[in-house]
Amino acid sequence: MGMHFNKRGEYKSAIKYYKKAAEFGDADAHYNLSAMYKNGEGVEKDDKKKVYHLEEAAIGGHPDARAMLGAIEGHDGNVERSVKHFIIAAKLGHDFSLEMVKLRYQNGSVSKEDFASALRAHQAAVDATKSTQRDEGEAAQIH
Repeated sequence: MGMHFNKRGEYKSAIKYYKKAAEFGDADAHYNLSAMYKNGEGVEKDDKKKVYHLEEAAIGGHPDARAMLGAIEGHDGNVERSVKHFIIAAKLGHDFSLEMVKLRYQNGSVSKEDFASALRAHQAAVDATKSTQRDEGEAAQIH
């Protein structure tokens, strides 16, 4: 429901549903709340609440949230924390995070072992989402 209201620009209603879902530990709800606090949609902009909800979403396994935390930490100069977030997100199959781990490996911030581990786990996560039915469905949509 939150997404429905959010798409219609009814941010106050979206916030209400996202908060309820977040209370039950919904990682997507936390991620969406972080975006609303970042953009000031239905709420006042609030970086602390934005980061809180990103952290909760990341703990819940949300790869985009984990990658955003990596970017924030990198921007703040916390390279070690940034790398940890990107490695976790890469292991969840997040492509951009894998690229960031690769760049950090090239500049010496990530060990060969950590890069190899992230690469293997990324591939396993990507492989786990593949299915013949999905491939056939995507092929049918192209035609």
